[in-house]
Amino acid sequence: MCAVVTLCVCSKMALQRTVGRLWRIGADLGVKNNARPFITAAVLYRRAAPLGPMPNEDIDWQNLESLEKYRSYTRYLTAAEEANNKEVWWKTYRKHVDKQSGAGLEPVNIGLPHCRPSRTKEVRERKRVMRENRQNPDLERAARLRTFRIPLDRVKAEWEKTNGPYHIQRLADHYGIYRDLFPMAYFVPRVMLRVTYGDDNSAAVHCGNHLSPTQASVAPHVSFEAEENSLWTLLLTSPDEHLQDGEQEYVHWLVGNISGNAVHSGDEVCHYIAPFPSKGTGFQRYVFVLFKQEAHVDYSNDVRPSPCYCLKQRSFKTVEFYKKHEGLITPAGLAFFQSQWDESVTSTFHTLLNMREPVFEYDRPPVYHPPQRKYPHGQPLRYMDRYRGGKEHTYGIY
Repeated sequence: MCAVVTLCVCSKMALQRTVGRLWRIGADLGVKNNARPFITAAVLYRRAAPLGPMPNEDIDWQNLESLEKYRSYTRYLTAAEEANNKEVWWKTYRKHVDKQSGAGLEPVNIGLPHCRPSRTKEVRERKRVMRENRQNPDLERAARLRTFRIPLDRVKAEWEKTNGPYHIQRLADHYGIYRDLFPMAYFVPRVMLRVTYGDDNSAAVHCGNHLSPTQASVAPHVSFEAEENSLWTLLLTSPDEHLQDGEQEYVHWLVGNISGNAVHSGDEVCHYIAPFPSKGTGFQRYVFVLFKQEAHVDYSNDVRPSPCYCLKQRSFKTVEFYKKHEGLITPAGLAFFQSQWDESVTSTFHTLLNMREPVFEYDRPPVYHPPQRKYPHGQPLRYMDRYRGGKEHTYGIY
């Protein structure tokens, strides 16, 4: 065995000396590039066999006509998705990205549990409603004459009980609410949150609709269904508004220990301030989150001075606030809107916040034109208009 190992080592060293000698001879003769195949051949013998089948190894490239035709885009798309989702033994870009971002981790549901009624009761109730509808002659006549009308209030109430929470969850996920407020977590808003601005409740907050800072200048009217002795916490925050740290937020309103659905009876931890999206930053999100409390919560360490017009004191992180009181509060409701700059924001910065208004602008570079040609063949008729009014001498009739 020792003799075999010694022989292999000697053979390897001899091969390396031979390759080095050939490289030096080629360099002396001026054929340095021609000596490269010797180096490549010396390195290739060290490569190990592949760990599995290579891609497209089963395809006979010399007889491509024998391959099965897809004959439809649907079949091609199905085969492409199957090949894309198939596990391979080599390293791919998706594996590299998933490893860095931790995409394999599943988000955690931190919301209220879903208490769905039994399937038997649902079927029994549906049969009872269908039986009553068949026995109603007025309903049958209206349906036959196509004059039957369904009240939208009943439709909305049924939607809120069945598919509404899941639709709001998908919208919130689309707008990145969970990603920015509760990283690696989400919740289904089981409690419908109704938020309206104005004395006549003309400006309502839904799921991403647009409201101006003028419309949201005063505290809104908030209502939700709650038991008589239950306790709640209401939060209004903006994940896009912070001027110095993109990971921080500004808390606009925080009321805790709300008894039932009477928001005015709660402890105002931070008083309301209108949205102030900076000029040039586009639309920004403003999120209402309703937490259900298990018991009375002590918010003495979270209280802001009243009035609080210092942005440093209004800096906030929803995930840290939730972790701090995780044992007593559970997110249950969600509503959000978008807002962008208007004239009232300038007054908010100057009057309330007592600071200069930040303005974000984009400095566009001047349009580049190549040097003018004296005889611009094949150019449009307005070719010379690009060079008029400049400092350099141009050609043309003025």
